[in-house]
Amino acid sequence: MAVAVLSPSQLLKPRTERVLAAVDVGTSKVAALIAMADGETPPRVIGAGVRASNGLKRGLVADMARTEQAIRAAMMQAEKAAGVEIESVIVNLSAGNLDSDVTSVEIDIAGHRITDADVTALLAAGRARIDETISRAGRSTLHAEPTLYTIDGLEGVMNPRGFHADRLAVDIHVLTAATPPCRNLDIAVRQAHLDVESIVASGVATSMSVLNDEERELGVAVVEIGAGVTTVAVHGGGMLAGLVSVPVGAADITADIAASFATKRSVAERLKTLSGAATAAPRDNHDMIDVPPLDPDDGQELRRVTRAELIAVIRARLDQIFGDVDRALRDLGFAGPAGRQVVLTGGGAELRGIADFAQGALARNVRIGRPRGLVGLPEAQSTAAFSTLAGLILHGSAPRLDLARMPVPQARGKNAQAPRSTFHRLLETLKRQI
Repeated sequence: MAVAVLSPSQLLKPRTERVLAAVDVGTSKVAALIAMADGETPPRVIGAGVRASNGLKRGLVADMARTEQAIRAAMMQAEKAAGVEIESVIVNLSAGNLDSDVTSVEIDIAGHRITDADVTALLAAGRARIDETISRAGRSTLHAEPTLYTIDGLEGVMNPRGFHADRLAVDIHVLTAATPPCRNLDIAVRQAHLDVESIVASGVATSMSVLNDEERELGVAVVEIGAGVTTVAVHGGGMLAGLVSVPVGAADITADIAASFATKRSVAERLKTLSGAATAAPRDNHDMIDVPPLDPDDGQELRRVTRAELIAVIRARLDQIFGDVDRALRDLGFAGPAGRQVVLTGGGAELRGIADFAQGALARNVRIGRPRGLVGLPEAQSTAAFSTLAGLILHGSAPRLDLARMPVPQARGKNAQAPRSTFHRLLETLKRQI
């Protein structure tokens, strides 16, 4: 798996307008988006495509041929609308044993004024340490973004340039995934005759399209309910502070409905979408729903159930999903005044009444997040189900410093020290800033 490597100055330098393409490879669908982006103004959408897919399970490639076919079909549809031919794409990864942690590196600068060269040397040392640590663990680095600097023990410095100090350190938020899922996704995309520009964690991309700057500063968790995976991404102090994936999603609700009422999954999906809800009302005990049999050719009769029965099946699975989400939030340290806001997104967030249900289950403020920040996004792709797709374009268009895309440097006498911070230390620092 090969992606472009850039220097820190190149990563942060705005680019001239270019064609940018993204593919959201999900459990139930593959969606493609093509936009014109210059890194300064909002990207302008010029083409979109969507195809149903059953080549993935729990966010992982399970059928290479079906995945490749869905990617190819979705991109061809987007290319036809845009009138361009795409060579490389940004893709997402929602599973693969994603892990979020913080590593710290420190150098000696002998009391002089901190310059760009010192920061570059520090980041190079951090990049080398990340590569050494991750490669030993047999994992792949998706993102490695500097978060907070420390000057002579003073934590929480956003920009250390211009200060005098003896020691300079930085905390780097690192997102990794198991290498085989990354390679399988890479192969599926390349078999569709597309190069992989970069692989972005779904939670990172989604957050780009549904959050505003103030939410990131105050503290917010983005919960993306996909078909097979639910991703939880915590933000605070203006940056991503942690991310985990839970192997359960909206497709489990569909499967529960199909099993409970002995009907086809396609019928169950339609019942969930048109008649289902996360909250019940008194009239639901009287409203009747027709449920076609699993096999209409064997003489089975149409079954009638109340809407309340359907909602009860849905709520039972939602109890499990949000129980897992609540545990994930607590494990990530998302608590206290800075842990009150949750944004729900993904296809599962389109279920009627789910925000109210989640607010009660999580005891936090909840809103539904839909994609924004793009010009000309088609109405069909403006729902919560396409937040990740829009976020991939935004992620690719914005200049950003990601050490995962820097070349691995050789150690050059800056006396880099061993990691000395933990993820909880970063969270505590963020809470003090909030």
